[in-house]
Amino acid sequence: MKSNRILALIDCNNFFVSCERVFRPDLEGRPVVVLSSNDGCAVARSNEAKALGIPMGAPAFKYRQVFEEHKVVKFSANFELYGDMSRRIVQILTDITPRIEIYSIDECFLDLSELSIADLTAWGKAVRQTVWEQVGIPVSIGIATSKTLAKLASERAKKDQSLGGVLSFIGLPEPAISQYRQQLPIGDVWGVGWRMTPKLRTYGLETAEDLRRFSPQLAQQLMGIRGRQLIAELNGISCHSFEQIGRKAKSIARTRTFGEDVSDLYIIESAIASFAVQAAFKLRKSGQLTRRAALFLTTSRFKPGYKSWTSEVVFEQPTADSGTLAAALVQSLGKLHNPINLYHRAGVWLSDFIDEQQLQTDLLGHISLDFHHKSGQRMQSFDAINRRYGRGTITFAAEKLAKRWQPKQQLRSPHYVSDWADLPIVRGRR
Repeated sequence: MKSNRILALIDCNNFFVSCERVFRPDLEGRPVVVLSSNDGCAVARSNEAKALGIPMGAPAFKYRQVFEEHKVVKFSANFELYGDMSRRIVQILTDITPRIEIYSIDECFLDLSELSIADLTAWGKAVRQTVWEQVGIPVSIGIATSKTLAKLASERAKKDQSLGGVLSFIGLPEPAISQYRQQLPIGDVWGVGWRMTPKLRTYGLETAEDLRRFSPQLAQQLMGIRGRQLIAELNGISCHSFEQIGRKAKSIARTRTFGEDVSDLYIIESAIASFAVQAAFKLRKSGQLTRRAALFLTTSRFKPGYKSWTSEVVFEQPTADSGTLAAALVQSLGKLHNPINLYHRAGVWLSDFIDEQQLQTDLLGHISLDFHHKSGQRMQSFDAINRRYGRGTITFAAEKLAKRWQPKQQLRSPHYVSDWADLPIVRGRR
């Protein structure tokens, strides 16, 4: 545990909506929502949409009348755009300090402990202005000695316009910090969650300040060691590790809800092959090989008789070869598939990684370094062609078997940052 750490949380405001507004400034001040896969539920809302009472996860069909009455602008999720904008912000933050942890696509923690910053609030406002000028995304910044308090500060900075988007707890008197904790409902405390909230309320805990004063021993009985750590974090003592950029992933997953429920094997094969190729590419970028791959299938949770199935493949020869992984998972799929089922969602995940530079042969001859070398050369050529001529220039045949599984994105904005054909056109007059 550390009490002398200084952490800043940079949180992008209504991130998906803000990304859309960068290229559509005419939407400023108008209610906007971004919908999930198949345009099903709201996954991001502008402040104007929130003011209309549209909750997170709101099913689009239930709020159709609200959308029409208030002329709400709707977008299908455009994750290529959001990912690119996120990387631009991370680059700006990395120039400030290499001690950065990417918590999610729209949140980053910075460790400022070793930086000489005289005025943290002024620093935060300067960072906020830089991100706005260079990327066009509004952010809120919370600064504290623990991640939980930094999260609390950023949320308050987002809601309280008088703070100018930045709230630092460093140097702030304890009574003032206690007031901010008192304003945060227990269910909104980072790390509590909706499942634990009712149980904590039975102990009279209604706010973050109540939880801060709670018995650490009793909190550990209710929530495990996480409960004791949460109380320490609310008291400004840093308990959570700091995962810097560059730390290699321990697992990689690719999942998707289908555009429509499907039963045909060839359609699901196409989806599984595509997921495997995507996961393998990310694995190669991390410089690792996998020993285990798995897939899952599910029916719809919103229909009677929900079921799920999983299958795992273990490789004697660790690999990052897209073809090897796709072929093995498609073969495993054949053992799970039943044509009487209507499948709604599927995915693959890779785990049990080793560094590609540490692969060694074994006494039984199961691992061939020659095979590994040839596979690596093949994948290098595969990636180089797609990098030079565009993603998808060469693919595996199984990926092209069908498109019916792909999510519906009827309201998707153009690929402004990843497709030449979608670049905005500016016309000027003399």
